[in-house]
Amino acid sequence: MAAAGSCSSAGKSLLQFMKLVGQLKRVPRTGWIYRQVEKPESVSDHMYRMAVMAMLTEDRKLNKDRCIRLALVHDMAECIVGDIAPADNISKEEKHRKEKEYEHQSTAEAKFVKELDQCEMILQALEYEELENRPGRLQDFYNSTAGKFNHPEVVQLVSAIYEERDSAIAANARSSQK
Repeated sequence: MAAAGSCSSAGKSLLQFMKLVGQLKRVPRTGWIYRQVEKPESVSDHMYRMAVMAMLTEDRKLNKDRCIRLALVHDMAECIVGDIAPADNISKEEKHRKEKEYEHQSTAEAKFVKELDQCEMILQALEYEELENRPGRLQDFYNSTAGKFNHPEVVQLVSAIYEERDSAIAANARSSQK
């Protein structure tokens, strides 16, 4: 049975956009596929964790809401080129401005979110290495981010990732020598 009233153009646009966003749940991150990772994360998995990371920042100089929004949309352009996000009433111009802001690193928030993007990637690499019990296997992801972290909170998390990973690599080396 149909709902009362007719569907507006805005309602149809929102539905189409939400269906496109839903596709992000089924689009695996290609870097993991190329490395034969079993059950790789999706684009939306990656964006969600980045948004949580942004939400947890304690840096009062950053606009936390803007960081969360950038984290939530930073990879949409890869999957939904040129589409307009009717949710939040974002105009086409504003959407492109936000994408440019992220890509060109023109604000402190964009720089921070870019660091979160790289940090989340190596965190995911650590988790895949742990799941596969193959520490060190995804070294190229770490190499690609070397020297790219400057924000103190991100540096702290990256240091913890490296410490845990180095410990796992050392333990694996000790066990294979026995």
